[in-house]
Amino acid sequence: MRRAGELTDEELLASGSPEAMGIFYDRTVEGLLGYFARRTRDPEVAADLTAETYAAAIVARARFRGEGTPATAWLFAIAHRKLADYHRRGFAEDRLRRRLALERPALTTVDAHMIGLLGDDGTTRLLEGLPPEQGAAVRAHVVEERPYGELAEGGGVSEAVVRKRVSRGLHALRERLEHRA
Repeated sequence: MRRAGELTDEELLASGSPEAMGIFYDRTVEGLLGYFARRTRDPEVAADLTAETYAAAIVARARFRGEGTPATAWLFAIAHRKLADYHRRGFAEDRLRRRLALERPALTTVDAHMIGLLGDDGTTRLLEGLPPEQGAAVRAHVVEERPYGELAEGGGVSEAVVRKRVSRGLHALRERLEHRA
């Protein structure tokens, strides 16, 4: 369930506005980073593939037709193709990044560590330090890649509640990591 006035991911992609794409990015980036981190075991490659995926999504978003396909599924289909390209060539394709004049951002030590943790099976230990609802929400959404709507239905709460639990949990993890670095 969403709050009044809050756009769905599908509406954000269809809007065509840069601000809407920014909101979609904010909602999906951590899950996408975790997806790549688990599959590549390299934070730099995970960050590159994430950038490549969003660059491709920006270029292709006019073709998104949200009719029955969730926006996150569409994004992860792009991600799957980028990962296949990476494995086939051994490196992240940077053609779209050059085409869009995107610079590769330097990863901080904290960023690299957090990306690594998103893909690490040892993440369970880190999540144990969170309040149970936050830890469960982060594990289900970020690690297991389950959509917010599914988690809301299964937990008998609104989607906004699940999003807030994930957000608070990730914020707590980020704070913890920054104090370690």
